[in-house]
Amino acid sequence: MSIRDVLTAACRGLRLSGAVAKTSQLQIRISTADKRALRAAAQQAGLDLSSYVLARALPTSPRSQFEALVEQLAHARDESERRLSLAELNDFLSSLTAAEWEPAVGASAGSILTPFAANYLAAMVESAAHQKSLPTPEWTTQVPALARPWFASQLRSLRLYLLLESPPIFRRRNLFIDASIGARV
Repeated sequence: MSIRDVLTAACRGLRLSGAVAKTSQLQIRISTADKRALRAAAQQAGLDLSSYVLARALPTSPRSQFEALVEQLAHARDESERRLSLAELNDFLSSLTAAEWEPAVGASAGSILTPFAANYLAAMVESAAHQKSLPTPEWTTQVPALARPWFASQLRSLRLYLLLESPPIFRRRNLFIDASIGARV
């Protein structure tokens, strides 16, 4: 029996959350070589041994990943952090499988967002749903479009281009961008 089999069997049915206090202990017997290999893998991942083993045995659900990314977007301190958060959301939405889609993004996670961020998130989710031929979550229709247009560039000479080339899903929300889900500029 491998270490993974032991951990999976020992942890089956458990759910971890950062907000839940850890009050129990789990001990397993493994060989010195296995422990050394786990320590090396944990160190390479930048984690302590316990965190590494728990992350491998109980991976984060797509829903909790989505919520964490939305939280990161909500707390972005400046334009640079906001762009990074949107890029991470882009990568996350692009990576979801059809089976992961509804559990991950089916319920709103954007109530803590500014109108701009809520619209950008809704447009990204709608765009990803369209690209994947999956249903658009109902919550996206509850996000009212921005009252004033927002352009991805402050250069006035690019506005006409952005007005014409922005994906329709973003245009409906008064967001004028040059690329959509899965694309990089």
